Amino acid sequence: MVSDGIRMKTLFPRSSRHTPTPADTHQGIRQKRVPAWVNGMLIIGTFFFLFWQERRRPLRPAVESISKRTGRNLMMAGITAITLQMTERPLISRLSRLVTRRRIGMLKSLPLPFWLEVPLAVILMDYTLYWWHVLTHRVSCLWRFHVVHHIDVDLDASTAIRFHFTEMVISVVWRAGQVAFIGVSPLPLSIWQTLLLVSVLFHHSNIALPIRMERWLVKLIVTPRMHGIHHSDRRKETDSNWSSGLTFWDRLHGTLKLDVPQESINIGIPAYQKGPEVSLPHLLLIPFKSQRPSWLPATHTIEQSSP
Repeated sequence: MVSDGIRMKTLFPRSSRHTPTPADTHQGIRQKRVPAWVNGMLIIGTFFFLFWQERRRPLRPAVESISKRTGRNLMMAGITAITLQMTERPLISRLSRLVTRRRIGMLKSLPLPFWLEVPLAVILMDYTLYWWHVLTHRVSCLWRFHVVHHIDVDLDASTAIRFHFTEMVISVVWRAGQVAFIGVSPLPLSIWQTLLLVSVLFHHSNIALPIRMERWLVKLIVTPRMHGIHHSDRRKETDSNWSSGLTFWDRLHGTLKLDVPQESINIGIPAYQKGPEVSLPHLLLIPFKSQRPSWLPATHTIEQSSP
């Protein structure tokens, strides 16, 4: 009978299922992401809405054919998107899940409630991206790739997705460092990625917002006029307004510049202004060629900026 009892206990053990605790629930939520279809519809919808508004309320007159530029920029964006799909998405997604499971990173070392950890992760990702942007301008081996983004002779929503695919591959290393150092779970990571894309599309757009509205918005987020200054062909103007989301980082580091009239801004890089130099094949090859001096001499810049 004893052996039968033991056998019965073995065959029908008591339920060992663990009743989920709030911590378990939050752990599961942290591992979730913004659904891909939501992200895709939001990004595509934002792009077409901005494209429509740019036709209605342009901030700056077009220098090059809009259809030609947009087509070129979309082709570059397609190449970059395919590259990121094969590099950043699998690597960073896995790293973020590992960070969550092993509790790696600054935020994971703190006893933070879930509702506080998520916005802090998003804010810190935005801040560390500020420094990546600075590096792409200050480090010559990074600038040779980032210059492709700035060579565009006009600035609009299509410029926001015009990056050299190699720059994006290199940025995966920085992104991995961000996720591991901060301790970013999949949920805040996907929220940040979505907000970043919307923000970048918006502040690259060529929309003349009502000035009172823009003055209010720029206290918090990067706006079209603010980022237009960063895309100026004058280096003293380009070396400002590094923020991609919140403008607080430029205010914090003294790099905010808002006192440049839009009508005085020439978009682009002086060394690359002619038609063949902004063609798609040339843009893809520029980083691998001998680099020209990107900026005009200081004396020329002073003359241009004088009233």
